[in-house]
Amino acid sequence: MNITKGIRIIDLALYLEKHNALVIGDVHLGYEEAMNRQGVLLPRFQFRDTMARLEGIFSKLEGRLSEVIINGDLKHEFGGISEQEWREILKLIDYLLEKAGKVVLVKGNHDVILGPIARKRNIELKEYHFADGAYISHGHVIPSDEDFRKAKLLIIGDEHPAVTIRSGARAELYKCFLKGKWKDKELVVMPSFNQVTIGSDILKEKFLSPFLERIGDFEVYVAGDEIYPFGKAKDIAR
Repeated sequence: MNITKGIRIIDLALYLEKHNALVIGDVHLGYEEAMNRQGVLLPRFQFRDTMARLEGIFSKLEGRLSEVIINGDLKHEFGGISEQEWREILKLIDYLLEKAGKVVLVKGNHDVILGPIARKRNIELKEYHFADGAYISHGHVIPSDEDFRKAKLLIIGDEHPAVTIRSGARAELYKCFLKGKWKDKELVVMPSFNQVTIGSDILKEKFLSPFLERIGDFEVYVAGDEIYPFGKAKDIAR
């Protein structure tokens, strides 16, 4: 399903058709180890499930990609690199380099100390990436560079959007994509690729990203077993 011209939703990723590139974000590898240190005992299945989900996505694509863009928060820890993060991020990058000619890391607010891992695999670490006319940045700050000013389409993460869908007495939270406007630019918000948590309910919780304030007119695309367009957020709230 195309969320906008030339950009297709595949599971929790975006495929840029003209550029032959895949965008994912907010993987938050190392989340379980961080929670364990806080006394929250979580079984360590995140990396296994992340790889399985990626396999499913790549099975829907033909041939080798030009690049994979990881749009921020590849790792979870703020102040260091945990043993789990070192091990799993390097394995993930090696896997993605088998699938694409290039891996680009866009820096997120959790990626304060990602440089050593990027350098170990000679991976480019950037504040933003410009591809197919899309300005791809994490979304935790509003940029001021010339590319941002000229861009007509923004792709961000950071918010981890999800929405509660009700059917009778049953209510379930699902990851979702959002499409709307920020000033004169089209804005696409991606769900997190974190396999441990679903995300933040856009109808209930306060927004983190400075790009999001009133989203009533944003279109919601729910990521379930397929992608389901649910119309505008304000109509779901009813």
